[in-house]
Amino acid sequence: MDFYYMPASAACRSVLMTAEAIGVKLNLKVIDLKAGDHLTPEFLAINPQHTVPTLVDDGFPLWESRSILSYLVDKYGKDDSLYPRDDKKRALVNQRLYFDSGVLYQRFGEYFYPQIFAKAPADPDKLKRFEEALGFLNTFLDGQTYVAGENLTIADLSIFAGVSFFFLTGIDEKSYTNIQRWYSHLKETVPVIESDRQCLEEARKWLENARK
Repeated sequence: MDFYYMPASAACRSVLMTAEAIGVKLNLKVIDLKAGDHLTPEFLAINPQHTVPTLVDDGFPLWESRSILSYLVDKYGKDDSLYPRDDKKRALVNQRLYFDSGVLYQRFGEYFYPQIFAKAPADPDKLKRFEEALGFLNTFLDGQTYVAGENLTIADLSIFAGVSFFFLTGIDEKSYTNIQRWYSHLKETVPVIESDRQCLEEARKWLENARK
């Protein structure tokens, strides 16, 4: 399987962690967005949206990280623990993934990326919306070890990848005690998160350069 990715990307990191968790080997192909690798005719033929991550499995192209996570576990997982087949359990995982994509990371991007890419001042209204999303996640984790049920799932890996990047930007996590507890527990107990450290360091370097 070819995996087109940017090491610093939270979405790409979630796929790397999931692939490692289920023992899938990926043929890694780094995409340099600054160099325009994502706009070459060859890449556009694979993914006309020219986004990363993009997976190509035996000629089958797939993008959008959360779709890739569910595909990998459904096809290659030794069991369904990361993405349960039980209807209600899977629905909860899906809800958290959609929340991550459409609310949590979406609001982070709306608040933070204009500051990086357009050197715009921080918008307090957008910050308030992002903090509301963090509050939702904090509530989901009230009395819970994982974000979607009693076991680690791809929802944890996807949201962890994003939250770890949020923390790099200086977001004050002290107000979100449940998120802090969940985050620390995953770092201490999930082996693939330990192997994510190198990519997270790449994210830190990318952030430092982007802020210059």
